[in-house]
Amino acid sequence: MAESPEYYTIKQRYTLGVNRYEINRTGADFTGGEPFAFAQQKRMKLKEEITFYTDDTKSEVVFSFKARNVMDIKSVVDVFDAQHQAIGSFSKDFAKSLMNSTWYLDAPGLPQLTANEDSTGKAIARRFINFIPYNFSIHAPDGSVAMTIKRKGGVRDLYRVTVFDTRYDERVVLGLMVALDSLQDR
Repeated sequence: MAESPEYYTIKQRYTLGVNRYEINRTGADFTGGEPFAFAQQKRMKLKEEITFYTDDTKSEVVFSFKARNVMDIKSVVDVFDAQHQAIGSFSKDFAKSLMNSTWYLDAPGLPQLTANEDSTGKAIARRFINFIPYNFSIHAPDGSVAMTIKRKGGVRDLYRVTVFDTRYDERVVLGLMVALDSLQDR
């Protein structure tokens, strides 16, 4: 693991017909920050695909992700760099997610990470009340925490992401983090 963690915020805003995501690199206090990526997701798409740009002009691609299949409960979502080369993937474990949402993050040459909601009680309650803030911890096979995401609820969602194991490509990590918002309730 790296000597110092990396920190990001993801701001999600609802607009007519789309969800907007603004990702910033920040310091440990999660304030200020340097813009990293911007994305818009059309709601109700049959095959999830989101492209992340440097800003809202959409002139330069940073990365993208795309589901392999149409609305498949075991679908793998591939993450691509700006040249559309695969750099990793993530997937939801449907059976385990019935009680506590479970996702897997895969990156070439690195161990698979497992993301789980921190509280099974909140996970179950969130099935009925969508506005309950949730936290995820992403674990390495040895049980160590590789990353965390903390959702702060409100009129617009704010996520605080801490990456302890910086060997993983930040684009794959941040793609999973956005998916936790955009694909979580499907």
